[in-house]
Amino acid sequence: TGAIFVVLFATIFALPAPFAPVHLLFINLLTDSLPAIAIGLEPHNDKVMKEKPRDIRIPILNKTFALNVLIEGLLIGIATGVAFWIGLAADDVMLASTMAFATLCLSRLFHGFNCRSRESIFKIGVFSNKQSWLAFIIGVALLHIVLFVPGLQGIFEVAPLNGAQLLTIYGLAIAPFIINQVWKLVRK
Repeated sequence: TGAIFVVLFATIFALPAPFAPVHLLFINLLTDSLPAIAIGLEPHNDKVMKEKPRDIRIPILNKTFALNVLIEGLLIGIATGVAFWIGLAADDVMLASTMAFATLCLSRLFHGFNCRSRESIFKIGVFSNKQSWLAFIIGVALLHIVLFVPGLQGIFEVAPLNGAQLLTIYGLAIAPFIINQVWKLVRK
């Protein structure tokens, strides 16, 4: 959803394409598979057996779920769009695309922690699923290999990043996660 918002934003304002096709393939392979496997290995929760069964007349993809997807996607889209805009402000389309790519990829890796539960990660235990951390670390390592190994920079169509740009990417990527976790804490 976040990527759709960014592409829609770029299209409406006649900006260059924020992602190369190879970026989207990498993001989908990396951020869909690793966190999904880790979430599938989430420790069982005894509370689940105490919950009432779901009413069969209520669809699984209900309004609440759809609203959560849109809000979380919008947060990730805003962070990614800001990264793209910062790169464009430097008058470098490839830098803008690289910053958008890295921010979206990292945001989705952080988002894997949001998907673990309807409750805050701090309530269920930050380290209660070590596979989530392993998936996150592997994902971050693979992203950094793509960003910083000279031979792969050309293949993945990424521009070199300096320290300030990398810090900007990390700050923007973690922001949707923090907002989501704070919301989960105050909502209860």
